[in-house]
Amino acid sequence: MRLLNLLKIAFKAIVLNKTRTLLTMLGIIIGVASVITMLAIGEGSKESIRTSISAMGSNMITIRPGSDVRGGVKQARSAMETLKLSDYFAIKEEANLLTYISPLVNGGGQVISGANNWPSTIYGVNPDYLKIKVVDLQSGSMFTDTEVKTAAKVALIGQTVVDNVFPDGAEPVGKMIRFNNIPFKVIGVLEEKGENTFGQDQDDVVIAPYTTVQKRILAITHLESIMASAISEDEAPEAVTQVSEILRTQHELRETDEDDFNVRSMEELISTFSSTSEMLTLLLVAVAGISLLIGGIGIMNIMYVSVKERTKEIGLRMAVGAKGADILMQFLIEAILISITGGLLGVLLGLTATVFIEKFLNWPTSVALYSIIISFVVCAVTGIFFGWYPARKASALDPITALRYE
Repeated sequence: MRLLNLLKIAFKAIVLNKTRTLLTMLGIIIGVASVITMLAIGEGSKESIRTSISAMGSNMITIRPGSDVRGGVKQARSAMETLKLSDYFAIKEEANLLTYISPLVNGGGQVISGANNWPSTIYGVNPDYLKIKVVDLQSGSMFTDTEVKTAAKVALIGQTVVDNVFPDGAEPVGKMIRFNNIPFKVIGVLEEKGENTFGQDQDDVVIAPYTTVQKRILAITHLESIMASAISEDEAPEAVTQVSEILRTQHELRETDEDDFNVRSMEELISTFSSTSEMLTLLLVAVAGISLLIGGIGIMNIMYVSVKERTKEIGLRMAVGAKGADILMQFLIEAILISITGGLLGVLLGLTATVFIEKFLNWPTSVALYSIIISFVVCAVTGIFFGWYPARKASALDPITALRYE
């Protein structure tokens, strides 16, 4: 028989049993739709994470104290004082893969303006900080290097602080606030950024010269961290290595000594979160794939029933000259058609579900072309794999026995 005739016969058999065929397809439809939806959610999550972290400064490098063991007790990083101003100046002087660098110290307290107050965090930095964090000013201006050197009592505040200590809508720039009873003149308001990937309010901040925070708020001489920006995202890994070498020299560490600091780039953070997201996506896809397996078993089951029901038809076709290979192809094409049609309907359902999830549940989604291609390949393989044995059994029937079958 020609392939076209086999396709016509298979199509006619499917149409004659529409309800049964649709129920057979159901497992494939649900499986494909689930796989596409889960992959879309996973890809959307990865893109959202990368975008959110990149918005914090894609080239950003963070240098923090490392943990240490003293008297057999492991010390927390927050208790370590291994970062000094001399480290900051050494990195600034020697690292040629960095564009901006800023010391950082921070502490919590109450922001007070008149009768209004708000618990917030003050960050002590230098003028490079806003460029590192990719933050713009809504109004006012950044403090200068001169104000850093003189430990001036000037500050920038985020929109959350503005809303809570200036609830009447007054212009904050030029006004005085107090942080833990230390007076600060507001010289700028930061552009609103909202929450970051970790749910932290990026607008609930007060920014002041690091010298002011060190001397007047925290009474410390060490640094809690150093923020820097690599010249490009591609150069960030090499910049991390360069900074590590500078600090090891500064801290006079031997080759066998472990680092008493940690240097991390945003690329590492993005990679870590992306890997976690990928693992969760694979888990969800594996669960969704069970539906495809069930759908394949359903196809095998219905093809067995079809062979039994059409035994006499098979015997008649073989009696008039059809070969075993023709019968095999007839039932195999039928199984593949069921599988591919179910795959098409599954893709449509999956795309619809993805649009619904993004529009009504506000979850980020991104449909990747490979997920649709994989779904079709899996459907074709499922049709061939689960349709082969029933089709092989049909082709092996003895024509005389088949014609006498009741």
